[in-house]
Amino acid sequence: MASFTTTGKRLYRVQKVVIDAGHGGRDTGTTGRFSKEKEIALEIALELGKTIKRYLKDVEVLYTRTDDSFPSLVDRADLANKNGADLFISIHCNSAPYSSRVYGTETYVMGLDKVAGNLEVAKRENRVILLEENYAENYEGFDPNSPESHILFSLYQNAYLDNSLSLAQKIEHQFKTRAGRRSRGVKQAPFWVLWKTSMPSVLVETGYLSNPDEEKDLNDKLKQSYIASGIFRAFRDYKQEIEAGN
Repeated sequence: MASFTTTGKRLYRVQKVVIDAGHGGRDTGTTGRFSKEKEIALEIALELGKTIKRYLKDVEVLYTRTDDSFPSLVDRADLANKNGADLFISIHCNSAPYSSRVYGTETYVMGLDKVAGNLEVAKRENRVILLEENYAENYEGFDPNSPESHILFSLYQNAYLDNSLSLAQKIEHQFKTRAGRRSRGVKQAPFWVLWKTSMPSVLVETGYLSNPDEEKDLNDKLKQSYIASGIFRAFRDYKQEIEAGN
């Protein structure tokens, strides 16, 4: 959010963040042996919001959901856009059906990477569209099963890419150095919800439910708080950096 000093200098403040717990309701997201992505994402999202409210009193936190509801991808993006959010953070869990050995965190920004695996992650997360009513109308013919659809909309310019990358890098740094997670790095992929948000935005894959050990970690309340704390520290550092750059 921007304001102006008496001399006309523009000041940028990060004062409103939307926290999006992925999936929900009839959309469970990916599943592990005993847990569901939608439930873990909500726990981490709520913990992150609570931490921001506690330590950054000037920041307003908005949630796309606080219970087991099913907001559409359109609703999630619209909430952020209509409220003039300064940042959008979407929380998810990952899956690697080809191997139970894969583990670690990944933070995505909008874009098209040459790595095929990144596209597969985006296709899986975007496939929730098919569970929504009137999806053909709401998404203007976008087909989440079609690589061509993802490639087409990923070519649109992302005016917020630099800031999104900055936050994503800070999140993965915190995961690696402070939260005790294995960072698989910052990646780009064509996520619909990131494309439609008119502000810097990231999608955080907090770990792999397909990995038995990581599934246990992701269901551990203490480990969840470490993950939320890592995202909070990255957000705090990002906010300080943006506002110091005035």
